[in-house]
Amino acid sequence: MSNLHKLVIREWSEADRPREKLLNQGRRALSDAELLAILIGSGSMEESAVGLCRRILADANNSLDTLSKMEVNELSRYKGIGDAKAISIIAALELARRKKESPVEEKKMLNSSKRVYDFMKPILQDLPHEEFWTLYLNTGCKLLDQQLIGRGGNDFTPVDVRIILRNALATKAHAIVLIHNHPSGTLLPSNADRILTQKIVEASKIMDIRVNDHLIFTDNGYYSFRDEDIID
Repeated sequence: MSNLHKLVIREWSEADRPREKLLNQGRRALSDAELLAILIGSGSMEESAVGLCRRILADANNSLDTLSKMEVNELSRYKGIGDAKAISIIAALELARRKKESPVEEKKMLNSSKRVYDFMKPILQDLPHEEFWTLYLNTGCKLLDQQLIGRGGNDFTPVDVRIILRNALATKAHAIVLIHNHPSGTLLPSNADRILTQKIVEASKIMDIRVNDHLIFTDNGYYSFRDEDIID
């Protein structure tokens, strides 16, 4: 057996370690054996985790389907695989099987002020205080994420622009929609609303992120900055 196979993962060069490889190159860069090695963490004195997982896969004809049918007692026959590691492998493969059976959740299309209003109305309706939310959208105006940015009193909500942009980058959003409610029922934006909107628009441009709209909500309707041509 080569010296490489005798090393534990932490002794390999950084480029060869599965965890570091996943972080630096992404999950799809890893082989099946490397992904399994992350699950089990370590192999034995004679064999690395990756080497052990390569051998287990070879015995399963390199088929994850075959591997998923193995029981705890079959996996634990391999030196370096105890019951706990065998259970981890079985659980991970069972999750993968269930994922295949799960229906793909369709992302919400939010390409108009009315659709945004209908989507957020159950969240903001009847609130006695003001909240500021951001919706994060992909290139097709489909929802990637939604985030409560701030919560305030009757007429003021603190908003940290850095949090908005940080989450936009984390979700790889192409565009954002800004939303806040007016518990007073006033639909028109205040001067502070206009200044904040422009501040976020300008900051987003630097990150090449588009502000699609800013909506002001009340229980009886909404005001759209885009519909009113305040932002384009």
